[in-house]
Amino acid sequence: MVTGQETQTQGGRGRTRGRPRSFDRATALEKALMAFWEHGYEATSVSDLTRIMGIGAPSLYAAFGDKRTLFDEVVRVYSGTHGDFGDRALAEEPTARAAVERMLREAAARYTDPDHPHGCLIVHAATNCTSPEVEAQLRERRNANIAALESRIRADVVAGLLPAGTDAAALARHAGAMIQGMSQQARDGARREELEALAEIAMSIWPHE
Repeated sequence: MVTGQETQTQGGRGRTRGRPRSFDRATALEKALMAFWEHGYEATSVSDLTRIMGIGAPSLYAAFGDKRTLFDEVVRVYSGTHGDFGDRALAEEPTARAAVERMLREAAARYTDPDHPHGCLIVHAATNCTSPEVEAQLRERRNANIAALESRIRADVVAGLLPAGTDAAALARHAGAMIQGMSQQARDGARREELEALAEIAMSIWPHE
């Protein structure tokens, strides 16, 4: 949101009220997101952020709080934009199998997209992180994703769409491990088609009713 000067007219003259923000907050936030995505939480310093966002430290603190608070907002934005494909697949696909297959294929495409850093911010940002709170935050999000998969798989077992003996927890963790592993392989230079081949192999082990 670009803000301009807010004025009120009094006796035919304009009077400035408040201090205008000299930068676009959404644009600055997206730049911070890209920095954390590329370098991780620990390696991205406040001075890096001010340089990349194009603002001074006082403006950063006034608009976003400290580095940790900014990172919390970045994670929320990422989860609702670049990283939303898993939630959408679970919500839109008719079965757990179809949802996971879609997740893996979209991960292959998104994690190798040249328009932004490779891999997944939720996976990569915790690398070499010395902040227990940040580690816990990202771990909880990853575990929540696996729990959502497990819940969907269990529902399909009850509905008869998967065999009664299916180990829902193991199958969900397998899918989670594949997605997280694809993130790291994308960071290491794997191409989209190579990750899509992994997705095919991963789906070949899924049980059939």
